[in-house]
Amino acid sequence: MTPTTDDRDGAGERPAPAPGEVLRYTAFSTDPGGGNPAGVVLDATGMTDGQMLATAAAVGYSETAFLLPGPDRVGVRYFSPRAEVSFCGHATIAAAVATAERSGAGRLLLATAAGPVEVVTHRGDDGAWRATLTSVPPRTVPLEDADLRALLSALRWPAGDLDPALPPRVAYAGAWHPVLAARTRARLRDLDYDRPALADLMARRGWTTVDLVWRQDATTFAARNPFPPGGVVEDPATGAAAAALGGYLREGGHVGLPAVLTVLQGEDMGRPSVLTVEVPQDPGSGVRVGGSAVALPAAG
Repeated sequence: MTPTTDDRDGAGERPAPAPGEVLRYTAFSTDPGGGNPAGVVLDATGMTDGQMLATAAAVGYSETAFLLPGPDRVGVRYFSPRAEVSFCGHATIAAAVATAERSGAGRLLLATAAGPVEVVTHRGDDGAWRATLTSVPPRTVPLEDADLRALLSALRWPAGDLDPALPPRVAYAGAWHPVLAARTRARLRDLDYDRPALADLMARRGWTTVDLVWRQDATTFAARNPFPPGGVVEDPATGAAAAALGGYLREGGHVGLPAVLTVLQGEDMGRPSVLTVEVPQDPGSGVRVGGSAVALPAAG
């Protein structure tokens, strides 16, 4: 499995893993103590659905990516410890960097359940690896009043704590995420939700995470993403939600285009993450989400 360019920078930096071997990376950070950890299986050929789910549960991270190498593109499936999901941004970034460290920088075309996703990797002057994915075309739909009331109740958020400039919607860029904007940073910081109630609502509506954001300035957002369907309280970095947010902002006319946004996530849970979101002007185009990734030390 090699990149589709001739750029071999970094090739062979790490040995090729055995089929089925699990690698561990953290995405959207250069610090092993930050970002969002993900499991990566670079060659999952022959693994059954049950084996993938069991592996993801044993790894224990919010997501593990299972790559299925092919002649023209690489199939990929994503599993939380509880279920398969259609798309996961941070595990995509982790898998791309893991690939680049073994095969060289370049372009990967991934076949996801949500559609084709291109990922480009390169190594910066500081030696850090970075990957940028291009999402499937995003879209948004209304958040029904009853669902908004149920969501606010589960989050224990008064309706008056929402930012009226960024109305609630449900956004998609490979997975569905309701987007709620907080009026203040303090509101976002105080996350104490009813986990069973939110998990039930999300399961009934097919939502992957809830994208809670606060607009720091015109192009900078703080974000938190509750993720009870994945068996965790929240994600420290959510690439799929960041892409969906970019689509939401473009569709609603909430940002000048083209835009380069910064999403700061994970700070409130002690795993700071930085996601760069590039929003093209074309309404039918995918949103680009980029960030660094680094291998995690082997468990002692």
